[in-house]
Amino acid sequence: MAEAVASCVHCGFCLPACPTYLALGEEMDSPRGRIVLMKGALEGELAQEEVLPHVDRCLGCLACVTACPSGVEYGDLLSPFREMAEQQRSRPFMQELTRTLTNQTLPYPGRFRAAAVIGRYTKVFRRLLPPALRTMLDLLPDRLPPRVDLPSVSPARGKRRARVALLSGCVQQVLTPGINRATVDVLTRNGVDVIIPPRQGCCGALSMHTGAAAQARALARRNLNAFDLAQCDAIVTNAAGCGSGMHEYPLLFAGEAEEQTAAKFAAKVQDIAVFLDKLGIEPPPALAQPVTVAYHDACHLAHAQGVTDAPRKLLSAIPNLTLTPVPEGEICCGSAGSYNIEQPEIAAQLGRRKAEAILGTGAQAVVTGNIGCMTQIDNHLRRLGTPLPIYHTVELLNGLPIS
Repeated sequence: MAEAVASCVHCGFCLPACPTYLALGEEMDSPRGRIVLMKGALEGELAQEEVLPHVDRCLGCLACVTACPSGVEYGDLLSPFREMAEQQRSRPFMQELTRTLTNQTLPYPGRFRAAAVIGRYTKVFRRLLPPALRTMLDLLPDRLPPRVDLPSVSPARGKRRARVALLSGCVQQVLTPGINRATVDVLTRNGVDVIIPPRQGCCGALSMHTGAAAQARALARRNLNAFDLAQCDAIVTNAAGCGSGMHEYPLLFAGEAEEQTAAKFAAKVQDIAVFLDKLGIEPPPALAQPVTVAYHDACHLAHAQGVTDAPRKLLSAIPNLTLTPVPEGEICCGSAGSYNIEQPEIAAQLGRRKAEAILGTGAQAVVTGNIGCMTQIDNHLRRLGTPLPIYHTVELLNGLPIS
């Protein structure tokens, strides 16, 4: 943490890249402002109540890292600081309840599915619920898609070119299970064996980024034990937040017995777009008619992992598909894991801003690489009364027709 603090020269390049600074216009709600606050807290000069409201409002989108000319690793400061703060703070009852419900449902597909089913009926009594719980309900679809059960091993079609292990995820399994199906189809069609380790679980990113580090480590350990690194060329993920979280395993386990294993694990993690771009794939199926699609850069793909070109190259190879950029594409949509539940007002402002920017492109559909972004953007397009179909990159590569 000290290295990240010391490397900031307070130049201000992060300000126009920071969503909360754009939304609130407050110096202390910018990356350099938060660094000053966290430094003061670490040195005992500032009390928690002076610091934590501003740190809580950070999305952790890491747009500041992309913008920073000094190479400040802001994420290496934010996650450990939040872990330290969570061990010392007490929250109001409703905040604690919201956080507990989030941490004990979202990372567990079975629990989340049950909660989502119950939530459909609870919507009848929406007005009687506290604001945070109403926000959670608003993000749920009216009807869940059927489960998609995939085999633990899907062999390559034709000559085998590679073998990967796929992280199946948690929330995505419930809300859009077709993404995993499309991922397996595209990989096997291009000569890749796909292993889905049955003992895997949530990557831990949701817990990690809110300071619930003990839960994050428990979830991460499960994956360290479930994935056999010697049996795969890469660990593939189709969720930007998960990929970012797994790349942070060495930081999460710094000083722990699993530190070296975590580093080896993280080194094998690749987003599906990166893996397919490196591999080289057969031409994707053509769309039935010309369509203009807006590509949204998920923050934890573009900023945390530095991946922007690979998905665009892959999508641009689809006949009849034209990609159009989204204005202010570097600004977060407001999803950020569970941020749109814990900070609904700011998240709603950012979600509306993103939806309006997408609509301004005139695109007929949206494509991105993260389930959280898909849910947030869909919610805010509908709020504006102009819903658009939203797809994951791999769904279009698999030939899913745009409706």
